[in-house]
Amino acid sequence: MKHIKISEHELLFSRPGELVRVTPCHENAVRFEAFPDCRLFDENFTLLPQTAACSFEERDYCVFMTVGRVKLQLEQNGKITVYKDGSVILEEQADLAFHDGFRRYERRNGSWAATLTFNGNEGERFFGLGQDPCGRFDLKGCAFDLRHVNAKTTVPFIYSSRGYGFLWNNPAVGSVELAENRMRWRADATRKLDFVVIAGNPKEVSETLADLTGHAPVMPHWATGFWQSRLRYETQEDLLAVARRYHEENVPLSAIICDYFHWTEQGDYRFDPRYWPDVRAMTDELHAMGTKLIVSVWPTVNPNSENYAYLCDNNLLIRTAKGKNNVFDFYGPQAEIDVTNPMTREFVFSKLKENYLDQGVDGLWFDEAEPEIHPEQFDNLLLHLGRGDEVGLLYPFCYAQMAHEGFSRLGKVPVTLIRAAYLGSQRFGALVWSGDIPSTFESLSAQVKAGLNMAVCGIPWWNTDIGGFWGADTQSEYYRELIVRWFQYGVFSPVMRLHGNRNRHGEKKRDVKEPTGDPNEIWSFGEENYPILKDLVLLRERLRPYIERQMQTAAEKGWPVMRPMFFEFPEDEVCYTLGEQYMFGDDVLFAPIVNRGQTEKRVYLPEGKWVLTRTGEVYAPGWHTIHVQIDEFVAFVKDDAEVLRCF
Repeated sequence: MKHIKISEHELLFSRPGELVRVTPCHENAVRFEAFPDCRLFDENFTLLPQTAACSFEERDYCVFMTVGRVKLQLEQNGKITVYKDGSVILEEQADLAFHDGFRRYERRNGSWAATLTFNGNEGERFFGLGQDPCGRFDLKGCAFDLRHVNAKTTVPFIYSSRGYGFLWNNPAVGSVELAENRMRWRADATRKLDFVVIAGNPKEVSETLADLTGHAPVMPHWATGFWQSRLRYETQEDLLAVARRYHEENVPLSAIICDYFHWTEQGDYRFDPRYWPDVRAMTDELHAMGTKLIVSVWPTVNPNSENYAYLCDNNLLIRTAKGKNNVFDFYGPQAEIDVTNPMTREFVFSKLKENYLDQGVDGLWFDEAEPEIHPEQFDNLLLHLGRGDEVGLLYPFCYAQMAHEGFSRLGKVPVTLIRAAYLGSQRFGALVWSGDIPSTFESLSAQVKAGLNMAVCGIPWWNTDIGGFWGADTQSEYYRELIVRWFQYGVFSPVMRLHGNRNRHGEKKRDVKEPTGDPNEIWSFGEENYPILKDLVLLRERLRPYIERQMQTAAEKGWPVMRPMFFEFPEDEVCYTLGEQYMFGDDVLFAPIVNRGQTEKRVYLPEGKWVLTRTGEVYAPGWHTIHVQIDEFVAFVKDDAEVLRCF
């Protein structure tokens, strides 16, 4: 085959308008890069350097690279075909507009739009892509934007029911189609096309993905319990009063969160002393009760902020190609910090340390982490690492990196609650949550599926606002049913955190920019619900040793804590269809109730013997209908598992 060069761990291929490099990046994984400028460069934003043994076979019209169970075939005309164990799993599709052309590049404003298309495979199912509240578990037949917005996080990785993972290693804004007739990936602005194919079952692929993008740390003990939050505690005394009541009621409270606008100005990164007069005394009292304090941080910076001039003068803010650098209007025009710049990360964290951590604050909540901009014109953003449309998906990755770098200097493991993520965010201790979602049963159903798709993307720490974020009338029968069902789901989530902006039924009490909504504590949803919710918190407390073992596995192997059924039972075809039940770690099968008025749940049990936790009854494999009242949930445990004693 012409125009190729083969070395020990690299294949280079040149054709008009493209230079291709193929390398092994793990024992069963191959990486493909294509450079439309026909110049090689190394740019690993998130992938960690890896290599593996490989072999080559050259023929007149094509060349093969074999890496363990995966083989990539590159033909003279540029076509790619990928095999696993000798069977085709990916075959590149010609672009009809270019006849026999493969991979399309369009020059745009100094960058390239790049498109890659594979044939569709009948019966194939896809999972992953981060979290999207589309209500779909199997993503085959769907099309998605590759971008971050509130309540949507893009992690461009999918797992296929045919036994491989596909990692789209391009942090550009773009799109993906998982259609019946094709799988198409597109980056709107990039310097190269880059992807990785990993062969293996779900556990094998997850281990490889963790090796390639980084392993999560072991979650600290304190974070595995119950977290309390609301929008918002207006004063120091308000927050302490809630923590004190939990303590008096003997309800374990691992963490309490101080939400936004506790600060003097956006970008000041410190408490307003009018309402938070003695932060050290507050944190000391919380710690004495066994509760950590988490504070909200936004990337927005108002021109009136005491830090604005320094950030602006040193080019530490996101700039724009057109117009002023105010990209978000919220109580005035706001600029946003450029966390892709190491100098920004160092300066901002120094302020967080001085004004929060040195006062006893334990953790950070990075809200607006997409970043939130209006209008969503990523091509107008200028970041330290490049144009927004080229590298925009990296913003939450670098945001979490800021916390990791800072806490590491202090000798601590961060648990950073964050509203978006990207490939590799897990290695920085990112605890992703699903954003500002509605308080409805439909939303709860969508979140279950979104969480399972996030689980296969290498990010094991994930959670939702229990009860949803907006639209909740805590005095309605509808919501009082919903909060119980969502609370049950929260027990069997990697982190159990109650939060939300509840509909306000009273007048504003204080002259504050952002007043609180109705109360949002476990005693706030009616006398009948309180003992139910309290028992669920106590159940979570009993489950913590089991959860911590799963967190240890997540750190070591990359396996998620909340696992789609096919993750544990990849040979069972039914398990690829189950979007409303899942494995919580190795031994617990949980099937959340997600519909209003629902009093029974149809559950599929794979091979083995299963014990219904509520009754102790042993069930055989197959479909079963389980009856549940409002204070009951559906959980099964493997019959020989120690965790059964927790129930």
